[in-house]
Parts: sequence; structure tokens; C-alpha cells
Amino acid sequence: MKYVDLEGLLVVSVEQAVAAPYVSSRLAEAGARVIKIERPEGDFARGYDSLVHGESAYFVWLNRGKESVCLDLRDEQARVALSNMIARADIFIQNLAPGAIDRLGFAPEKLREADPRLITVSISGYGDEGPFQYLKAYDLLVQAESGLSSITGTPDGMTRVGVSVCDIAAGMTAYQAVLQALIGRERTGEGRHISISLFHALTDWMNVPYLQYVYGGKTLGRNGLTHPTIAPYGAYAGSDGKEVLFSIQNEREWAQFCAEVLRMPEIAADERFSNNSRRVANRAELDAIINSIFSGVVRDELVRRLEAARIAFGRVSTMDDLAVHPQNRYVDADTPTGPVRMLGPGALVNGNLPVFGAVPALGEHTGAVLAEFAASPSQS
Repeated sequence: MKYVDLEGLLVVSVEQAVAAPYVSSRLAEAGARVIKIERPEGDFARGYDSLVHGESAYFVWLNRGKESVCLDLRDEQARVALSNMIARADIFIQNLAPGAIDRLGFAPEKLREADPRLITVSISGYGDEGPFQYLKAYDLLVQAESGLSSITGTPDGMTRVGVSVCDIAAGMTAYQAVLQALIGRERTGEGRHISISLFHALTDWMNVPYLQYVYGGKTLGRNGLTHPTIAPYGAYAGSDGKEVLFSIQNEREWAQFCAEVLRMPEIAADERFSNNSRRVANRAELDAIINSIFSGVVRDELVRRLEAARIAFGRVSTMDDLAVHPQNRYVDADTPTGPVRMLGPGALVNGNLPVFGAVPALGEHTGAVLAEFAASPSQS
């Protein structure tokens, strides 16, 4: 299904890396025309890896359906070309280094003075104010700065979240804000400026541990794949070394787990484990019992028992598992080096997945776009 909700809207994005390409990719997916402005050597995300038959995995994921235009914005003719595009745009996005877009002559407030209907979006590491506003920021740096790292990992040490969660949070936040701005513009005729930062997008997600600390004096510990206040709720390995993570939510489930999964119903009545608080207090003894039984049963059989007992569970999947997961949905996109099948987005619309546009080659649309916007082809 090709979405046309935003058909007719023009998005111009001076973008690189992950956060800004995320929001513009979602706008393209919704039917908007997205012109991606790249430096002559290209968005550096093109070089993150070459694992998708020569293409970068991040770039393939985040740049479907866009037009790639290469401009050296230090050159006056290139800036004229960009100015011509913005003059016809509905949305202008940028995530250059702090202050860079202003120095190039495209400060969002000036653009909106010239065109009050324009929606401008600036994505930065720490926002437009405060003592950190000019700091460079990358995803892992912000994971650390935001406090996320302090609650992620095991008691033995902190770990990085396995995907670029700060960049993605900022891109998601920006997309929500742009859609809200489009609705507002329909009602008022006025655009607006949207400022998004990786730090603030992620610290919004950190509100639960923040509130627990500020108001309750509680610091959330690092618990790996174990719930800090519910037991048993964590990952346990079967005899084949494969893990399954399951959750006991009430005393009825606890009794069912003991009878049908452990096949030791008497454990449910053990005074050490007679309610959740006691199970948490005696977690080491409880885990020893569970592990002694699980160590003699392969994971598939454990999963069968958990499912029969109606206990919530999830396999701890490896990439091998994910690649063939029976619940996967897939979408296809063309790239300069051939078609790619990837995991589908989270939302279905009327039961349909979107049809994606192609991932552009570097500068693939430069000549055509510059001609359309009456700019010199010498910038291609």
C-alpha cells in the first residue's frame, strides 16, 4: 500500500546520520516528497558499514523514497539552490553541528519570517539553550549523559543499549511534533519552529527512574534480564543453553508455574516463596531451584510448558532467531546495489504494510532537482 496522506508536501532536509533522516524517512513513507541534501562526499551514514550487499544498514533503513541532491553549501550557487528549494517547501529539517545552519544563512527564524507557513525542524545534541548547547553529541555519549547507561546492564557493569536509542528517540519525537505542526497549520495557517535534542528526547523517556529518585529516593539498579521487584521474572537457560524469559504476575500463576512447568507443586507452598515479597527476598534460593530443573529440559520443551500453563514468556532471541522469527513482517525496497528485504514497521493501516520508495544513490537526483528549482547544474 502506498500512503498518500502527505502527498503534495515538500520536505527539504539538510541531514546526516540517524535522527533527522529518521523523521524525513517517515514523512516520505507517508507520501511527502523529500529532497535530501547531502555534502558532495555524501551523508557519512553511507559509510557506517557496507553489509547490505555494499550498502550501509542504517542508510538503507532511513533513506527509502528520498531524492538525493549533493550540494557544497560553502559555495554561493549551492546556497542559492537550497534557498530556491526552501522557498517552495512546507517543511525544512536540519541537524548540522550547532550554529552551522545559521552561519550558512538559513537560520530557522529568518526562514519563517520570509514564509510564516514554513515548518522548521532543528535537531541537535542538547538543544538551543543551556551550557551544553554547543557540545558535539553522538548517541552513545548521550546514553551516558542522560543517565540511561547507569540503569542499563548488570550489577557488574553498565552496557550500551544495542541500537541508537537516543537518535531514534529524537527522530520519533520530531516526527510526532511535525505531524502536530501540520495539523496546527491547517487550523491557523501558521507554521512553527520545532527544536528537538537527543538529550531531551531521551530524558523524557527517563522520567520514571527520575521521579522514583527525586520523590522516592530510590535509585534503579542494573538488573540485566531480571525484574528488580518481581520474582520469578527473568531469563533462565534450558539444557541446550538457550534462554527463555518468563514472568509470574500473581499467586495463581505462581501455583500454575510450580505445578505445570517445574512439576513440583509443593514449591508453591514453601514458606520462603509464599508471596512475591518473600520470593524476591529469597531470590537466590528460588533461582537455584528453577535452574536445577531447567538445566534438564531443552528450551522448546520449557516454552511448551509455559504456554500450556498460560505463563507469559519470551524467548531470548539471537539474530539467528530473529532472522527466521515466525511473527516477522517484511517490506522490500530497491537500493543502488539491488533489492533489500527488511523488517516491516510497527503499524499496519487497514491491514496493509506500506510500499517503500527506493534508496537513492549519492547525488542521483542532483541534476534534475537543480534544473527544477532553476539552479545551476554545475553544483551536481
